[in-house]
Formats: sequence, C-alpha cells, structure tokens
Amino acid sequence: MWLWYDWRAAAVADTNGNIIDIEIWDGWKDVDALCSRIDMIANNATTPEAERLLERFPDSKVRVDMSPDLPMADWPKPSEKSIAYLDKAALLLSKRGVEAAAGNPDRRLEHLINASDEMRASLLTMESRLVEWVGLFLPEARFERDRSGLALKVSNSESISLLAEKLEVNIPAQGPIEKEWESLKEWATSVDELGKRTDNMDNVIRELSSSHLPSLSALLGPILAARLSVEAHGLQRLARLPAGTMQILGAEKAFFNHLKTGSPSPKHGHIFMHPWISRSPKWMRGKIARMVAAKATIAARCDAYGGKAWSEKEVDQVAKKVAIIRSENSVPNKR
Repeated sequence: MWLWYDWRAAAVADTNGNIIDIEIWDGWKDVDALCSRIDMIANNATTPEAERLLERFPDSKVRVDMSPDLPMADWPKPSEKSIAYLDKAALLLSKRGVEAAAGNPDRRLEHLINASDEMRASLLTMESRLVEWVGLFLPEARFERDRSGLALKVSNSESISLLAEKLEVNIPAQGPIEKEWESLKEWATSVDELGKRTDNMDNVIRELSSSHLPSLSALLGPILAARLSVEAHGLQRLARLPAGTMQILGAEKAFFNHLKTGSPSPKHGHIFMHPWISRSPKWMRGKIARMVAAKATIAARCDAYGGKAWSEKEVDQVAKKVAIIRSENSVPNKR
C-alpha cells in the first residue's frame, strides 16, 4: 500500500493502483498559506492530509510527489486555477528569498570582503605599474616608504620636472612627451581614486562587522573578524567550529597538504594577520595563535547566540595572556 502526497492533496492506493482514500486541501487560494505548504514540502515535512491518512493506513509507504516506484493510479491532479495560484506563491517565495538574502549580514560581508580583495589586487597591480613607469624617467627616486602617496604627487604635478622637485631628485635629461605625460597623470589619478574607494569599502566592512560581530571585532579587529566569518560561510557556522579549526581557518591548502604528504601542519591561517601573532617571534607564534583562536571561538559564540558583547576588559585579559606567553618563551626551544 502506498501513500502519496503533494502540496494540495494526499491519497492512498494499493499495489494494483486502486485508490483507497483521498484527502484534498482546499486552502490553496490563500497565497501565504500556499507558501507555507511549499516550504513544508521543500523541508520533507508531511502535510496534515498525509498525516491523517497515515493514521488510518499506518502500513503505507509514504512518497512525496510522483516518485518512480509509485504504481500507476488515478492520483488526484491539481486544477488549472490551483496551478495559477501555485505560480503566484512561487514568485512570492522567490521575492522573500531575495529580501532575506539582502538582509543577511553574512552575505553582505561576503560581497564586501570579496569586492575589497578584488579592488586591492587591482590597486596593487596598478600601483606597481605606476612605480615602474615613474622610475623609468626618475631612476634615482625611491618609493619604498610612500608608494601610496606617489599617485597623488604625480596627478598634482604639471610636468616631470615638477615631480622631480617634489621627490627631491635630479630632473631627467629625457622626459616623456606631452601626450605620454598626460597618460601617466591619468593613470596616477586612477590609482589614487581606486585607493580611496578601497579605503571607503574597508570602512563599510568595519562598520557592518562591528555591529554583526561585536565581540569578535573587539578581539581581532573588524576586518579580520569579517574575513573569518566569510571564510566559515557565516557566523552561525563560525560559532560551531572548534578552536583548532578557527586557528587554521584560511590555511586549508597547507593543512590538506600536511595530511597528504606529511609536511609540517600550519600553525595559523587568517588569524596570523593579527599583530599579536604576526609581530611575535616565529617560535612563539603557534602558542599565541592557539590561545587567541580559543578566545576567538568564545567571542564568536557570544555574537552568534546572544551573549554579552566583549568590552576592553575581556580584550585586555587576552592581551595579558599574550604577554605571559611572550615572557615565558623569550628564547626559542633548543632542539
């Protein structure tokens, strides 16, 4: 005996395809109720009609929609009018899904972080081109300390001679032609504008991350907190990760290479970006990363499950533990 159901009806048939009992739902003219029905089917939940039939025929094999193993039978079919309402409900569900995605801070942070990374990659490429271009005419110039400020200096200079004076180097014997200098200035202007847009996007990330991840942002900084959340595909999943996974999040390739080849396992992933770790001597970074990752896991769970947001007090306690680790491991271990 088989029990079949969909969003509108349920029916029981024997193995010969004879319909034994039918339950019809007549509330499909209510679009909101129909949306609930669609969600119910999508989540593999049984409808009230199917549950009532299952009570009367407990030995029935339950199937949703037209499964291939169902016998040929005169299963109840929806009318054209009910199909039209089903289309309306499907459109409404799609609209709600888009609205929900737009309001999801995790998705918004994902786009912001990815866009920021793409802009920064373009900025570094264009900035390198500008340094090489200017260095062709002014080989004595050094830009190591102020690469980002070079774009503004070039765009505000009327000639290569004035730029040489600003950079305090000798005026070149052979400079660019007029059209070439205009192209160089336009390139510098683009680099300067792209740098400002990148900074503005980082500020947006800081603002959204501080509101969505207040404790984690207080501990690690909003940019790093947002990057960890995006890497974990959302705050809820980040909060469920163990401290060990939090520690190497972002170093998956190195970790799987460790599993495959036996190479040394990574001691840190994105969390290395924090000054507590990156500015510490190499031999103590693993210990600090392990401790900071454990605290970051607690902070993420506070953010995900409505805990009290961390303040400077909690962050200072972690900073003291970092100082203790540094003092106890001031000299590398002898091997």
